[in-house]
Order: sequence, then structure tokens, then C-alpha cells
Amino acid sequence: MTLPPPLRIGPHTVWPPVVLAPMAGITNAPFRTLCREFSGGKGLFVSEMITTRALVERNEKTMRLVHFDEGEKPRSLQLYGVDPATVGKAVRMIADEDLADHIDLNFGCPVPKVTRRGGGSALPYKRNLLRAILREAVTGAGGLPVTMKMRKGIDDGHLTYLDAGRIAVEEGVTAIALHGRTAAQHYGGTADWEAIARLKEAVPEIPVLGNGDIWSAADAVRMVRETGCDGVVVGRGCLGRPWLFGDLVNAFGAGTPDSPAGSAEPTLREVAETMLRHARLLGEWLEDEARGVIDFRKHVAWYTKGFSVGSEMRKRLAVTSSLEELGALLADVDLDQPWPSGADGPRGRTSGRNRVVLPDGWLADPYDCAGVGADAELDTSGG
Repeated sequence: MTLPPPLRIGPHTVWPPVVLAPMAGITNAPFRTLCREFSGGKGLFVSEMITTRALVERNEKTMRLVHFDEGEKPRSLQLYGVDPATVGKAVRMIADEDLADHIDLNFGCPVPKVTRRGGGSALPYKRNLLRAILREAVTGAGGLPVTMKMRKGIDDGHLTYLDAGRIAVEEGVTAIALHGRTAAQHYGGTADWEAIARLKEAVPEIPVLGNGDIWSAADAVRMVRETGCDGVVVGRGCLGRPWLFGDLVNAFGAGTPDSPAGSAEPTLREVAETMLRHARLLGEWLEDEARGVIDFRKHVAWYTKGFSVGSEMRKRLAVTSSLEELGALLADVDLDQPWPSGADGPRGRTSGRNRVVLPDGWLADPYDCAGVGADAELDTSGG
């Protein structure tokens, strides 16, 4: 297999063709900095999901989330919205105020608080609403490229990805990322890579990126080989593993499709150094060391997965509130442990929900937008 060419997102060239998926509470500026450092600045790193209403209203938390470090080029920002007019206002604000270089639209989030309002992975079922949002976004963006991320559909009986893909092409979307699961699957089961291949065949005009079950660089190369996709989007695979982006650079550059160049297998000492740097970056970003360490707590289990740390030490690490305390606890662990065989594989959310929470009557007519409530754009949570 020939490796894919560099990914083109409007005027931006991305090589290797790897993208950090937006993850709420995770892909903030500090985490993106870590991933970029390991990749040597190569790849595309997308912000957390930003709510369009919150952006338009200049919610304080949201304005912090849209901050990009000077080294982030292109600046990639993901928006969530269900009202075409509000999405249009948010996109025009981004373009007019030079807040980003690339806009991605979220039609893939499966969590109930999003789908119950008709957003995220529920929205593409309403074909006319999807088209209206994409048209407003592409028109308002001016010269900025607009991409979208979506799932296969609501459930196996309500698949939307092929229709959504054609609508996206017709409305001028620059690229599409497909997570090979339905909303009903949530993060359970196995991602359907064949659906990624089918979408690539259906929309040959624009790049198609594959997402789902990429836990290593070898998985990423295998996805490209098996689906013919133009690049990959990595989400849960990089939780506690920001060096995965270095592996991906090697796999798509120095490596071969069947034998990716050396994957990083850091010792626990090297992992501990990364943990401390991550916590420190969060403190600097939040302008409060304690808040930074507290925000870091959720990453502890991901970083230490597979290592002999012990449940009691993991609990202590997960309640630290200062860099000094975090460093002291890590110093009490056997840091000379090599990379363990149990460190690879799934991390983050893995359960399936089987039932998608939707607005009343949502599935009655895929072309009727009456199910979208007036409160769908009132969330000012900042993400």
C-alpha cells in the first residue's frame, strides 16, 4: 500500500494526515501543546467543542477555551450548534476577529445532554437542518475551511452518514471525519471501519478521515490501508499517551505500512516527567497551580495504565492538589519500570448505551425540523 499524500484542509497542508479529535475537558491548550511537542509540530490539533451560543455571547469560560498558543498553526476550532442563524453568527465572529484558521462542526457527540436537544450525532437525521447549518457556516466562514465530524447515524435503523456526506459536499464542506459507530453504540463495541470505506467511495470529491479504535500508530496505518481514507482522527487513543503523535509521525514517515517505525515505549520515569509537565502546563493556563493539578487528576489513571503502581497509590495521585505533592508521590513509585504489555488498548469511555435520548418526535420525519427546541442553543457551559 502507498501511504496517503499530505492532507489538504483548504489552504492548509497537514502531514502526516493525523488529527487530534476534540474531547471536552481534555483537548485544551495544554494538552494540545504536549501532543504537538511529541509530534514535532506535525499534524492538526483541534480545540475542545465550543458551544456557538456561548461564543456569540462571549461567555468567559468559552473565551478562555478559544485561546491558542502562538505555536499552533493552523488554529483549529470545533463548534457545536443546532440553530443555523447562531452557527452563522459564531462562524462570522471567528472569521471577522481572526480567532481560528479552520472550523470543524460537531455532529458526532453522543452524550444525552447534547442529543436530547437535537444536537451532535442526532442532528444529521434532520437533513434540511443539517444543510442549513452547513450553508450558514460555509458562507459565514469566508476563506476559512469548514469541516465536519459525524457518526454513522443514530442507530443501525437510522443511518445518516452517506446522506450527510453528500449534503456536506454540496454545501462546500472541505473534509469529513467519520467515527465508525452509531450514537446508540456510544463508545462500546467495535468501530465499523467498512463504513469509513463506504463514505470514501460515496464522496470522492473531498478528504474523508477515519475515527474509531485507533490505539496505536499501527492501528492508524491499518485503517488507512483497509479503508482508503485520507487520514485519521485520534481521540481516546491519546488519553495518557500524548507521545502517540510522535509514533504517528514515524509510522507515516520513516515507517512502512506493515512495519511502522519505532513506537514510543517510555519507562514509568519518562511517563512521570510527562505527567508533571502536563499538570504544570494546566496550572500556567489556568493561572492557578492548584486548579491545574486538580484538573490533571482525571488523567492519572490513563497515564499509569498497565504499570505496577497499586490501587492505593493511584487513589492518592488522583487527589493531589500541588505540583510538589504530585512529584513527591511519583517519586515513591518504582520509576524504573519498563513499558508494560498491559499499557496498550482501550482507555476512556468504553460502554455502550443502546438508547439515544432524543427530542420528542425526532424520528418521525427526517425532513421536518420542528423538533428543535428554542432552548437548544441556550447552553453557555463553554463546551
